[in-house]
Amino acid sequence: MDVLSSRVLLRSIDPARSQAFYRDVLGLAVYREFGPPEHPGVVFFLGNGLLEVSGPGDAPARGMALWVQVRDVAAEVERLRAAGTTVLRDPRTEPWGLVEAWVADPEGVRIVLVEVPPDHPLRRDRR
Repeated sequence: MDVLSSRVLLRSIDPARSQAFYRDVLGLAVYREFGPPEHPGVVFFLGNGLLEVSGPGDAPARGMALWVQVRDVAAEVERLRAAGTTVLRDPRTEPWGLVEAWVADPEGVRIVLVEVPPDHPLRRDRR
């Protein structure tokens, strides 16, 4: 398989609400919009990947989670909490050394916010 491009597809029960969350609350930049004006799909930049939020879906994405690395997990959690986002778990350092917190989108999809501390092996130059 010669993969040229990829993205995560999130089929939402309420695409407009989910698109507003990812655009306005999380603050993801829009890569492109497509489809009819009354029911557009939106593709967002997601770090080095893409997230497409379109619909309609018939049920929330059970078992799916988005892993999003940010510079400051605690600051993002407080910003999102102030915006009314459901915080599932406050930041804590995991046994593997990353700081993680969990929030949920409007349909309950878990978003794992991750911070790589300065002393973590992922930050070290291995030469």
